[in-house]
Parts: sequence; C-alpha cells; structure tokens
Amino acid sequence: MIAYIIRRLLILIPMILIISFLIFWGIELTPGDAVSYMVSPDALANMSPESLAKLRESLGLDQPFVFRYFKWLSGVLKGDFGYSLSSGVPIKDIVFDRLPATLELSITALVLSSVFGSMLGLISALRKGSLADNALTVLGMIGVSIPQFFFGLVAILIFALKLDWLPEGGRILPGYETFMDRLPHLILPSLVLAITMTAGVMRYARASMLDVMNKEYIKTARSKGLPEWKVNLVHGFRVALTPVVVLIGFRLPMLIGGSVIIEKIFQWPGIGKEFINAVQGQNVPLVMMIALFSVAAVLLASFLVDLLTALLDPRVKLD
Repeated sequence: MIAYIIRRLLILIPMILIISFLIFWGIELTPGDAVSYMVSPDALANMSPESLAKLRESLGLDQPFVFRYFKWLSGVLKGDFGYSLSSGVPIKDIVFDRLPATLELSITALVLSSVFGSMLGLISALRKGSLADNALTVLGMIGVSIPQFFFGLVAILIFALKLDWLPEGGRILPGYETFMDRLPHLILPSLVLAITMTAGVMRYARASMLDVMNKEYIKTARSKGLPEWKVNLVHGFRVALTPVVVLIGFRLPMLIGGSVIIEKIFQWPGIGKEFINAVQGQNVPLVMMIALFSVAAVLLASFLVDLLTALLDPRVKLD
C-alpha cells in the first residue's frame, strides 16, 4: 500500500501542472482582459493608445500568455502568489482570509448531509415499501428538485425575519471571535446547503443498501444465525457505504467554489463569491490561485476516496 500511496502522490504533480495550464489558457481565450474590467467604458474610450499600453504593461498583460503562465508558476513554487489586479492586495491574504469561512460552511454542511443522508437512506432501504420509505423518497425528490436559493430565501423569511430566531446573514458580529459566537450565523446557511446534499446522499445510500442486501454473502451471514442488526450494519451497510463515500469525497472540493449562491444570499464572506468576481474581472492571478486550491482538493479527494473504498470494502485491493 505504501508504494501505491507514493505513486499516486507523484502522479498528482504533473496532473496539477497540466490542469493549471489549461485553466490559464482558457482564461486567455476569453474576450477582454483585466483592464477592460478595471476601467469604465467611458474612461477606456477616452484613453490614448499609449496610456492603455502602459497600463497593460504595468500589469504584465503585454507579455505572451505562455511567458505569463511560467512566471506565475515560478512565483507559486517560491511561495509568491502575486497580487490582485483589481485591488493590489496580496492574493495570499485574500485566499487565507476567505478560505476559512468557506471551509467552515462547507465542512459543516458536508458532515450534516453525510450523517443524516446515510442514516435516512439506511432506514428507507430496511423499510422498503413502507410509509416511511415512501415519505423519505418524496422528501428526497423535493430536496433534489428545488433550487438552493429558494430554500435560502424561505429560511431567511421564516427563521430570521418572522420568528427572529437566527441572524439573516453575515458570519460574525464585530467584537466576537469564538466559534460559539459564529454558530448562530452558521446554522441557516449550513442547513440550507445541506438540504439538497442530504437528499442526494440518501438516494445513493438507499439504492446501494438495497443492492447489497441481495448479495450472496448477506444470505450466508443470515444462514449462520447472526443477529439481523449485525447483518444489516456490519456486513451490509459497511459495503453499501462505498459509493456513498465516493459521492461525499468529491463533494467537499466542489463545495469550495460551488457554495457561491448560499454565500451570496447569506452574505457569507467566503471564497466562492470572491472567485466569481475574479472570473468576471479576469483577475488572472486570483483566479489561478483559487483554481489551484480547487484542483488540488479534487485530486486529493480522489486519492482519499480510493483509500477509504479499500478500507470499507474488503473486495477492493489497492494495486
């Protein structure tokens, strides 16, 4: 297994380089540049070609994109992430200021959806055809079908504006620093973000559990006289979690950039909102840094999913 782990980690390096180059190239192919976003159309129309050329030269936009890519890569390898083209703030400060908020929201939603989705899927599978199974199936379809922004607006309307139980947005009030101080602000956005994820995990867990319970080794375990709870949980649910773990493992890196809608509705100061603004303004250094974090998270998640799959399912061997 050690050789497998080392080999997989070494493969991650060229994959990250190739993907980062493709992202940089894709940004280069989009029309316009950072100058067209930073300067208003009226001011841009009144600027002389010499002034416009000097502005692009000061931002390094006059150089070929291949040269700019390797210059960016060289800086990253040295620990220099560059500066935001729009604000001049060091990108390292922007990412490390925004990333903890997104991770806090995403991990909380992921844990909630994983626990409740897996347990509800197990209950639904064990009570197949019952009223509880039908009710959970309907709720799962509703959770998957209705968009997150609708749940978010309804949650703010009911629990923040009508009942005044929870704050309607933000992450923390001035003068408060601990997690318990942030918890009231975290409840609504994390629950809303977890709703659709819970529905998806529940459907996966139910389908996987129903498939596993028809396997021969489950029948063999029952024939040995093992208690039903042990057959269901130890021999059945453990193996049934394999596709669920794959789903969960790939959702965390997706949430890092995919929670922008929830961050927008609840005014959550996360990296997703910053990434959208950077893409719109063609702020290439900031886009590349956030994309690099996302790519590394996806590849690392793929690696961890393989390891967890082998631990959960004895039939899977790492070679």
